[in-house]
Amino acid sequence: MLDSVRGLFISLALATLLAAGCARGPAAPPVHPSSGDFPLSFTDDAGRAVTIPSPPKRIVSLSPSNTEILYYLGLQDLVIGVDDYSDYPPQARTKEKVGGFANTNLEKVVALGPDLVLATEIHVQQVVPELERRGLRVVVLMPERLEDVLVSLQLVGKMGGKAQEADQAADALRARLDAITGKVATAGNRPRVFYEVDATPTSVGPGTFLDDLITKAGGDNIAADAQSKWPRLSPESIVLRDPEVIVLADHGFGETVEKVKARPGWDKISAVRNERVAPVDVDITNRPGPRAVDGLEELAKIFHPEVFR
Repeated sequence: MLDSVRGLFISLALATLLAAGCARGPAAPPVHPSSGDFPLSFTDDAGRAVTIPSPPKRIVSLSPSNTEILYYLGLQDLVIGVDDYSDYPPQARTKEKVGGFANTNLEKVVALGPDLVLATEIHVQQVVPELERRGLRVVVLMPERLEDVLVSLQLVGKMGGKAQEADQAADALRARLDAITGKVATAGNRPRVFYEVDATPTSVGPGTFLDDLITKAGGDNIAADAQSKWPRLSPESIVLRDPEVIVLADHGFGETVEKVKARPGWDKISAVRNERVAPVDVDITNRPGPRAVDGLEELAKIFHPEVFR
């Protein structure tokens, strides 16, 4: 759990240091919740039975990915609070802040009086029970695959009274996803990939959203056989595994292509020798929200530039 928390926190801290990209597609229409599908009962991503009695009017988001989903669906007028890292779209920065991703200010959340709180994996053990003890309704969204993002999008749409719009948005994103993976399928190889979260060096292991993204983009994650979701690899083991592509998710913390090339022994790595060390925009790769399809496309172009020319 500590490894997971650390990796997620680093990913979000990096995101705050990078400029947000441009939004894709037209803005969603204003929200007009319908009461036709309520009460709405389902099991959330933490395996918890949840019932939403009526369309929420006051929503707090505890993660940037959940905030992006809300805005993508045009539910921004219902959002009364967000975590400190919710910085996209830029309008989200004007919302009331309720603490960091890993240190939610519970009393502030309660004081805002939300009728729905959207949480994620890092909140399951402590934050979610504490919020429920204070009488708040919480839904946990923690996509582990790109397809799960589309499911989350549709669920949030149902909760917000915008099921039809959410289905249409999910279909459009799925079409883009299929187009990207279709192109990748024409490539003749799958490069070995080292995805660097930080320079310790920490990477991404099995069961993570990023591992799924790497696979769908046509790469083979060299840490796919790790024993944890956020494994710390030895520099020697990375040299032995000889990645053909190195993705730098920590360039916002000062890691550069030149620094990677200067690491002892790394001049033997294929990615270094063949100039295939690439910084990546962690705002779109590390957040399991609608822009993750942009992240997939960015990684696919890094892994297989030949099919995207």
